[in-house]
Amino acid sequence: MGMHDAPLEYHQPLSPSQIADLRLAASQMTGAKRRAFEAEMAVKYCRGNPLLAETVFGWGRRTIAVGLAERRTGLRCLGAQAACSGRKRWEEQHPEAAEALGRLAEAHAQHDPTFRTTLAYTRLTANAALEALRAQGYGAEQLPSPSTMAEGLNRLGFRLRKVVKATPQKKLAETDAICANIEKRTRRQRPRQTSNA
Repeated sequence: MGMHDAPLEYHQPLSPSQIADLRLAASQMTGAKRRAFEAEMAVKYCRGNPLLAETVFGWGRRTIAVGLAERRTGLRCLGAQAACSGRKRWEEQHPEAAEALGRLAEAHAQHDPTFRTTLAYTRLTANAALEALRAQGYGAEQLPSPSTMAEGLNRLGFRLRKVVKATPQKKLAETDAICANIEKRTRRQRPRQTSNA
């Protein structure tokens, strides 16, 4: 009698509400987490049988089989979607231009005047950076749009904010008291002028 001829029975009976809860929990996960969860439930309730788990829970048996293999080997499988898809960032596609942008932004950078953070602020806008890179000989195919350039500057650690000059502290009560005290002293020290009539 082969595996497909054996009756598909699970040894720990689950109520329909428990099965629905497990399905809901699995639907909230993605990737390796979901495969690991489905594999654990297949081992716990279906003796590690992907076909039985598919029948009971309605999950894909191939996904469960991959999860069981990951559980057994301890290696995580990378899907083609994660490994091959997605567009590379502009800095990765054009590293020379990104390096030139970093040097340009560094030349226009200024540290926070209060020295409370290590962030560098720059007056260099994305459009000005694009113009400067064009002047350095980079072509349109190597340069991104202004919005992508702004994101690239942010990723390099330069925040596109105005450089704020150090502002004086607000008036304090102690300052008023000191000024009033000085004014009193200066009034006492002034000689009285008498009028000659």
